[in-house]
Amino acid sequence: MRVATYDHFGKPSDVLSVGERPMPQPAANEVRIKTILSPIHNHDMLTVSGQYGYKPEMPAVGGSEALGIIDAVGDDVTDLSVGQRVACASVHETWAEYFVAPATMVFGIPDSIEDELAAQLIAMPLSALMLLEFLEVESGQWIIHNAANGAVGKTLAMLAAARGVNTINLVRSKDSLEELTALDIKNNVVTADDDWQDQVRAIIGEDKVTAAVDSVGGESSNELLSLLGSNGTLVSFGIMSGKPMQLDAGSLIFKQAIVKGFWGSKTSQEMDLDNKQRLIDELLERATNGNLKLPIEAVYGLDEITKAVSGDVQSGKKGKVLLKP
Repeated sequence: MRVATYDHFGKPSDVLSVGERPMPQPAANEVRIKTILSPIHNHDMLTVSGQYGYKPEMPAVGGSEALGIIDAVGDDVTDLSVGQRVACASVHETWAEYFVAPATMVFGIPDSIEDELAAQLIAMPLSALMLLEFLEVESGQWIIHNAANGAVGKTLAMLAAARGVNTINLVRSKDSLEELTALDIKNNVVTADDDWQDQVRAIIGEDKVTAAVDSVGGESSNELLSLLGSNGTLVSFGIMSGKPMQLDAGSLIFKQAIVKGFWGSKTSQEMDLDNKQRLIDELLERATNGNLKLPIEAVYGLDEITKAVSGDVQSGKKGKVLLKP
């Protein structure tokens, strides 16, 4: 079968190529899936470059999420069947014509959800939903988060709104603001504006920010902390700036703020199956009723992997880039 493979870490467009591998055989607790579509996530790119928390053995195959059809099941698998349309995330080697996954990480997808949405329904939306619960926010409370035009940022805003939680969504440009507006996401602020923090305070009014999610790091961490209410929680979700979090000790002390880290993949792997299924069911409901919209930028064939991961495609995208074997 064909795979998108690499034998050393590096820039994805330099080290990835199409290769051949034997068809994988599922273990007793696994299923084999024929891939329909597989997204290219930022963490997939970081994995290929050797900058992620998970480092595969070489030679490796890229990818961590996919939609597909089960074509073989292990001896111990009883609740999944051959021919079933499924999605999975927090798995490995999905940039391939076939891959194997633990049965506990695989979920049936109703036919009413289109392929392009279903292919990216688990990883980022589930991370956003797990993050929402990790923040322990209730209906009527406020969350502020930066990099809000990213995949998790968009879904966090949509899923929070569906639960009655308010979000303030920080982006760096007018173009990014238009992306959020097109998805009917409210309370968007451009941090390039000189008065952006005053805009945030005007939106909140007499309320306070209960939780802040930082995907950028550096000085942005402290900017979120400055807007956080007393006894609020600041969560580090990413470090897009490449710089360590900068936090004012006075604000931490006098606000009695809590600072935590959140890693969606690890949380997903450690979550018990019933609890995860509860969250997946919510995602399926939101996707079916239109509360969750996941735009795509383009679909590329597996043979076009070098182009699909290139800076020309990835840097300007307004939705997810998908691979089709």
